[in-house]
Amino acid sequence: MTMEIFLNYRPLWAVLISLLAAGLIMLSDRRPNLRETWTVFAAVGKMLIVFSMIPAVLSGKILEIEPIYIAQGISLHLRADAAGMVFAVLASFLWVVTSFYSFGYMRKLKEKNQTGYYASFAVCLSATMGIAFAANLLTFFVFYEILTIATYPLVVHKCDEESRQAGRKYLVYTLLAGQVFLIGILWLQFLVGHGEFQPGGFLTELEPSRALQIIFFLMVAGTAVKAGVMPFHGWLPAAMVAPTPVSALLHAVAVVKAGAFGIIRIVGFVFGSELLKELGVAPILAAVAGFTIIVSSLIALNQDNLKRRLAFSTIGQLSYVVLGAALLTPLAILGALYHIAAHALMKITLFFCAGSIYAETKLTQVSQLKGIGRKLPVTMGAFTVGAVGIIGLPLIVGFISKWNLALGALQQGQGIYVAVLLISSLLSAAYFLPIIYAAFFQKPDAGIAVLPSRGGSELIVISLLITAVASLVLGIFPNAGGYLYDLATLSAQNIVTGQFMGGGW
Repeated sequence: MTMEIFLNYRPLWAVLISLLAAGLIMLSDRRPNLRETWTVFAAVGKMLIVFSMIPAVLSGKILEIEPIYIAQGISLHLRADAAGMVFAVLASFLWVVTSFYSFGYMRKLKEKNQTGYYASFAVCLSATMGIAFAANLLTFFVFYEILTIATYPLVVHKCDEESRQAGRKYLVYTLLAGQVFLIGILWLQFLVGHGEFQPGGFLTELEPSRALQIIFFLMVAGTAVKAGVMPFHGWLPAAMVAPTPVSALLHAVAVVKAGAFGIIRIVGFVFGSELLKELGVAPILAAVAGFTIIVSSLIALNQDNLKRRLAFSTIGQLSYVVLGAALLTPLAILGALYHIAAHALMKITLFFCAGSIYAETKLTQVSQLKGIGRKLPVTMGAFTVGAVGIIGLPLIVGFISKWNLALGALQQGQGIYVAVLLISSLLSAAYFLPIIYAAFFQKPDAGIAVLPSRGGSELIVISLLITAVASLVLGIFPNAGGYLYDLATLSAQNIVTGQFMGGGW
């Protein structure tokens, strides 16, 4: 069934609702309960708007709006298609959970600058929706840069020297990457006169050339920085100085996912698999992704700081998405899209657990976690679910995406990448299983105790339980909740057929 296009304001509303909330949050600086109320209303409202579009997209409709048109090829154009809906459903749901987690975390630790924190968070989610629903390269770039700027205050939230250094590093990496991305966009605009995303790519009528090869690498470099692909990953571990909810935002909801999603847009909706095969650039991208997966996992083994270990794990896991896109096969693309959601649920659970451990005990090092499972059994139980999901255990959501990635590699005749996935799983087991064993089966060190509760613990625990349970449920019923698997399948179909379709394979 061919997609029908409908004028609809819901993609725009999904962007604007949290921008409005950011303004209201700033006006509620001295009224914390009202400030949190605005956050909840916006988060729940955004999720309802996004989820309301799922039936239309799955049934064969494209919902789009062009609120700003300046000239041919210069417009702010939003479109809800299957690929964008995967990202939007994920981000909108996790913002709700992260908001309640933030309430608990900020109360528990009595963090300062909470008004700016919640306002910046809201702007980040507006930018994330803009990236998800961008219908052309210019719109994608505008929201991509807004996300960079809006995230900076969150990275430097503590306002100490270490945070400021991490913030400067984050800006240098991501702003320079944005300018490289913009060069590629301008070059394409000159060649074809527009940048409208099209399944299968909108450059199919162009002859393969050296210029297109250069443009591809410029655009991939511009998005690979946010995705943490080596050697552009340096900002990511440094940004772990931010509060744990921010780390969860960086690693699960917005920034790194925006980079990975951008690579899928470039591969599937700008160049297309046929042109990339003729250009011969996809194998290079796949090799870089494979290198990142293995090396980042090896580095994670040697990290004693828990959040840094999780950061290097993220660097490797996000390259699963890059690898799937680079393999150019239907199942690999399906696996890449679904892994955006799968990794988000598992990794946000792990970061929530790291934050819970810190809030309750002030412990930050892996070597300090002996017996912590006896003191925080619910937190470490959820940590176990997220960790074994990252490893790839069946019945947890990560297994489904990795299974499809492996089959996609075999479709391409690239058994070496099946080996990469298997080695990565073994390395993940090597840096996660010792934590779980020490937490539950070793005696705690003397002097380690859970701190007296100061409020907020319940919200922290409930939030991490929700994401852990979601990881389990989606591992058994991959369409539970937001039809994420069907949306990922439909998007892969669109890319393969070269047109927007409805109904699935």
